[in-house]
Amino acid sequence: MTSTQEDLIVQAQSLFAQAQDAASLENAKAKFLGKQGAITALMKGLAQLEPEQKKAEGARINQVKREIESLLTDRRAQMAADELNHRLAAERIDVTLPGRGRGMGGIHPVIQTWQRVEAIFRSIGFEVADGPEIEDDWTNFTALNNPENHPARSMQDTFYVDMQDDKGLPYLLRTHTSPMQVRYARQHTPPIKVIAPGRTYRVDSDATHSPMFHQVEGLWIAEDISFADLKGVYTNFLRAFFESDDLVVRFRPSFFPFTEPSAEIDMMFTQGPKKGRWLEISGSGQVHPDVVRNFGLDPERYIGFAFGSGLERLTMLRYGVNDLRQFYEGDLRFLKQFNR
Repeated sequence: MTSTQEDLIVQAQSLFAQAQDAASLENAKAKFLGKQGAITALMKGLAQLEPEQKKAEGARINQVKREIESLLTDRRAQMAADELNHRLAAERIDVTLPGRGRGMGGIHPVIQTWQRVEAIFRSIGFEVADGPEIEDDWTNFTALNNPENHPARSMQDTFYVDMQDDKGLPYLLRTHTSPMQVRYARQHTPPIKVIAPGRTYRVDSDATHSPMFHQVEGLWIAEDISFADLKGVYTNFLRAFFESDDLVVRFRPSFFPFTEPSAEIDMMFTQGPKKGRWLEISGSGQVHPDVVRNFGLDPERYIGFAFGSGLERLTMLRYGVNDLRQFYEGDLRFLKQFNR
């Protein structure tokens, strides 16, 4: 090994030691082992030598190259070790400190309302039904007296699925939980007393609407169920849900394709900050004879009522929330208020 070659090793060792990060080390490496580096230049010079000289000089150059590569590897290992030690020092854990307990989760306010509604209706003999969120056109619309091209369908513009039923109509994400009334009634014999809470979907989004929201539908079918039963059941439900007897309930005439007569249900608190304001709370009515017939029942024999309430709406009124979108923004500061 010539003095010039030994000098290259010393220079490489010095430059590698001065490198403080991976980028500067790679720059130092290029000066010796890169395409324009010193070792490459030496290798190119072999072409000018005699065969015997070329063999001996080539062996010496390869030895220098191996020495420099070894220095490079050592420096890389040292830098990795230094970085690890630095991280360990910065992230060290004081094992003498008490442990941090895992944060407790909580139940979403809308789900709290869902559970509360179920408990109240179970206490008066209602069953709870659950079913598919992807529905066929007949169950979601036609069976509920919403035939094809009925204007009421435009109020429930929704999300369709790229599948078709046996009539060639597309499946869709259910626009209400009323289809479960159809499914449940066709599988059970009267008296039928059931609620169907669950997720529903419509193309709608503002402070009081969401593309995905929750509803609870109620159905009571028997031989002697009247509108008076509807008023009594729903009034008692509201008083139990809001834990107050100081509220007034009114039934305001309205229209729904699946009930006749139909009514919007409003309530008014007689005390507190909402005192004196009528608040819309639900839709309801006596089940339409055509719908009873689609249940597979004789409308001359069986009669009953149905209602539908938004769980978000109930939650907003119970807790005084003004914007429905807050329930789904994932702000823990907001959600933690309901789990204390």
